[in-house]
Amino acid sequence: MIKDLLPKFSIGLAPMDEITTFEYREVCKKFGADVLFTEFASSDALIRDVEKSFKKIRISENQRPIAIQIFGSEEETLVQAAQKVEELSPDWIDINWGCPMKRIAGKGAGSGILQDIPKMIKLTKAVVNSVKLPVSVKTRLGYDENHKVIVELAEMLQDVGIQLISIHGRCKTQMYKGEADWDLIGKTKENPRLKIPVFGNGDINSIEKFWIYKQRYNLDGMLIGRHAIGNPYFFLQCKQKMEGKEIFEPTLEDKINICLEHLNLSLQNGNEEHACVLMRKFYPRYFAGVRNFKPIKQQLLTTKTKQEVISLLEELKKINQ
Repeated sequence: MIKDLLPKFSIGLAPMDEITTFEYREVCKKFGADVLFTEFASSDALIRDVEKSFKKIRISENQRPIAIQIFGSEEETLVQAAQKVEELSPDWIDINWGCPMKRIAGKGAGSGILQDIPKMIKLTKAVVNSVKLPVSVKTRLGYDENHKVIVELAEMLQDVGIQLISIHGRCKTQMYKGEADWDLIGKTKENPRLKIPVFGNGDINSIEKFWIYKQRYNLDGMLIGRHAIGNPYFFLQCKQKMEGKEIFEPTLEDKINICLEHLNLSLQNGNEEHACVLMRKFYPRYFAGVRNFKPIKQQLLTTKTKQEVISLLEELKKINQ
């Protein structure tokens, strides 16, 4: 059972394409992330043995408990992909019924399937029945403002066998605009017929908000998405808040060290230029709010070697002394 793998309250890293890479999962685990999810992988690509997709879902023992997330819109390919994923021995398989991006939702996968709830239930049941591993789902409140079906939907998904549901507090049509509706996530958890763990997701961007929502909604966990990018310390800070301890505030030296550790992990699993390109999404987040970062940032976004990165970060340290 998934719930047997989880602490009483879980703080997890939400799945994000090109963010929750193998390397960044290692970094977040170091800072206390209780639950990890891989990047989402296309079921079509997995059944065709596309190497790039299998790289996305590579896991390590250190990262447990971890779920591999897949997406798709056709029963046969989803089932076959789930069976391939099962061979990689994650702790469970997660189905992405939440991504709003056009290239995914526009094809009836991700949150696009929220327009066809019967199909969503049918496909989920097929995956659950095709594997021995537990299955979870990440989804949204509904397709649009007029169809916020999550309370009933969560129960329907539970009835076909999922063991955990993660809910992003927006509709598909909202994308990432507006505020996440945590009240509706809370109502889903309050449903007396729902017995599976419920994770909330969306807009947790401060320790204060984390703490207020944790106390208010009585969920089983929270998944941290955008606020965790380049900010792996957030998992540690949340735990310190729960334990009543002093909150760790990283220094510039801390930020540089963990950024370089992340880069070094990336270098172990790819060529130098590719690793530096992948890191470009993280540099602005690692050093957000740091004085005099703007001119360094522009240069970091064009670096192709580790030595260039080291030199620029040394310069950043020097001008902030």
